[in-house]
Amino acid sequence: MFGLNNISRHVLAGAVIVLALSSCSKSESYSELLRDEERAVNWFLAQQNVEVSAPADSIFEVGENAPFYRMDADGTIYMQVIRIGDKENRPQKDDKVYFRFSRQNIKMMYEGTQDSPYGNADDMASDVGPTYFFYGNKTYPTTQQFGTGIQLPMDYFGYGTEVNLVLKSYSGFVNDQSLCQPYLYNVKYYKAEY
Repeated sequence: MFGLNNISRHVLAGAVIVLALSSCSKSESYSELLRDEERAVNWFLAQQNVEVSAPADSIFEVGENAPFYRMDADGTIYMQVIRIGDKENRPQKDDKVYFRFSRQNIKMMYEGTQDSPYGNADDMASDVGPTYFFYGNKTYPTTQQFGTGIQLPMDYFGYGTEVNLVLKSYSGFVNDQSLCQPYLYNVKYYKAEY
């Protein structure tokens, strides 16, 4: 085999096996990624005022000191209401809802790594561009890419609402799901003008 003697073949084969094993030990399994995501989110929420469920009467505390409400049974979405928009002007199914956001990676915050806010909250000319979904319809690709969590506040409030959301990867942007990346979002919702 290419002029290698038996000893050289065994050394080469051993080196390949060692390299393969060392690269495997550095990557985490999906269950380990989920565990790390859970730790990071729990760390973040431990520093917040948290309510275990949304208020039954849908009357949320509002403001910078309002609690984060657990919005689903699995604990993948937590919402803090900063400003309630126009409750009389709410989206109907299939309405195009624009939103502006900034987000920070909670896992990076947990690990002590500085993560600058990213999104289109302050600059519509950013590489993110305009963002929107079709309310209540998860079949459109433009809606699917943002996940289910970003739509949830419109189930309770109208246009002009501002919220902070903690979204675990399962409910977040599709690109973040396989990497198990949780994010803290600040989101503002706007009505599409036709």
